[in-house]
Amino acid sequence: MKINVSELKSYLIITLGLLIGSLAWTGFIIPSEIVGSGVSGIATIIYYTTGFKVGYSVFLINTLFLLVSLRVLGFSFGIKTIYGITVLSFFLWLFQTLITEPLVSDRFMCSIIGGILSGASAGMILSRGGSTGGTDILAMMINKYHNYSPGQLLLTIDVVIISSSYFISNSIEQVVYGFVTMGVSAYCVDMIIEGSKQSVQVIIFTKHPELIRKEVIHTLDQGITMLNGIGGYSQDKVNVMLLLAKKKESQAILRMIKLVDPEAFISMGSVMGVYGKGFEKIK
Repeated sequence: MKINVSELKSYLIITLGLLIGSLAWTGFIIPSEIVGSGVSGIATIIYYTTGFKVGYSVFLINTLFLLVSLRVLGFSFGIKTIYGITVLSFFLWLFQTLITEPLVSDRFMCSIIGGILSGASAGMILSRGGSTGGTDILAMMINKYHNYSPGQLLLTIDVVIISSSYFISNSIEQVVYGFVTMGVSAYCVDMIIEGSKQSVQVIIFTKHPELIRKEVIHTLDQGITMLNGIGGYSQDKVNVMLLLAKKKESQAILRMIKLVDPEAFISMGSVMGVYGKGFEKIK
């Protein structure tokens, strides 16, 4: 039987993300009595009021959402979502059994570290096409029948979950810590998901287009487009080259251009997205 190495790698990264996310909740957020967002936030409220372990609640709530979504959405969430829910529930149960005190004594630091780790976890999981279900499924079901943005729905649900912690503790401080955790987590998710996808567009005006073309294709292993331009003032013909590349490769491109043609005129800008061979796929 042939093993799909790419798929295996995806599952390993998703598993690592689930491990980190579980540690964020059980090592920092839950023992500090902070209510975060999502199903884990709901499970945390249940834990504070009943003592029922978070891992059990996460599994039961997500299972309920999955069963309902089967009727509403069909089997659209995929096997990776079921895998994510199962493994996350297990890790939460395991770590909550092993960890009884916050790993950091300062509550504010727990909210920051917990937010960073949970955001990194979500970013890793989502970047590999995985999911932990939860409020994502709820938002999808609402969105099917009502014309609401899924992002706005998720934000509204998370705000309601975190705000409801006030009725348990009568503490505004606890609510604020919850929003801090949510904000830091959301920022880290964006950084991880978008950071790896950032691309640049380089426009090169040069007198040595052939030399640069060879370097780009054969040395940097990049594609490039040759354009014919005319100077607006001089009306002379100008050699223009258009290059799209990952942001992390931009410095190597600039160094190469400097070596080949120090007098080249270069324009570089970030682009929102690049789709096609060698870049992202339209989903």
